[in-house]
Amino acid sequence: MGKKTIVVLLVGLAIVTIRFAEAQQPAKIAKIGWLAVRPGTGEGSAGRGSEVTRRMLRELGYIEGKNIAFEYRSADNKLDRLPALADELVRLKVDVLVMFTTSAALAAKNATKTIPIVFLTTGDPVTAGLVDSLARPGGNITGLTLVGTELAGKRLELLKETIPRLSRVAVLWNPGDPATVQSWEKSQLAARELGLQLHSMEIRSAKDIEDAFKEATKARAAALAVTQSALVTSNQKQLVDQAIKNRLPAYILGQILWKAVA
Repeated sequence: MGKKTIVVLLVGLAIVTIRFAEAQQPAKIAKIGWLAVRPGTGEGSAGRGSEVTRRMLRELGYIEGKNIAFEYRSADNKLDRLPALADELVRLKVDVLVMFTTSAALAAKNATKTIPIVFLTTGDPVTAGLVDSLARPGGNITGLTLVGTELAGKRLELLKETIPRLSRVAVLWNPGDPATVQSWEKSQLAARELGLQLHSMEIRSAKDIEDAFKEATKARAAALAVTQSALVTSNQKQLVDQAIKNRLPAYILGQILWKAVA
């Protein structure tokens, strides 16, 4: 069973719970609040992820416009907008909140203690402060993690295997994204085990990418590891183009870019 399938089932379960609690009241359309970091398609967006969710909810008997409705809000890659958007969804009295990033989930958690929250993130939800524990999340929040932060060391290990003499690696991460902060911290621990020196490449928006690569080149990094985030996903082409331009072998979104830059 896919992780997004389970998220949809959790959303469905939340709706069923709401329906049961309101069984003695007039029927109403359940509202799903969708809080995205970016517009368009892919992880953390209000695009493909919501399309998959709508299709799978239809299979469970929840039809948009008939017994459910969606309220979409996107921060357009500006993480500081998330708290206000989460508050807006709460004021709309949605019945359940859904998001696919740690930043959005934290904004939702801070906005309400009563509306059910379902998340799918790449980081550690316990370390991020989303849940009390994996076994007992606590409060009004539940969801899944792709444990992307736990794979930070594996990215470095794969780069080391690809380039045996590798000694210095640039790591691209967003200090404003809790999940990538965790990945950066995990990377530092793994680097010590692998005998690698890391060079921090901080980006907060797409406009920072080109300068980050220039900085990595000046620091004489021999390879690049990119931590996974909505910002990275939405700017994958620019990252690949910059890696090729700067002839920097890179690990980007699960793939090693090596032959194109060698």
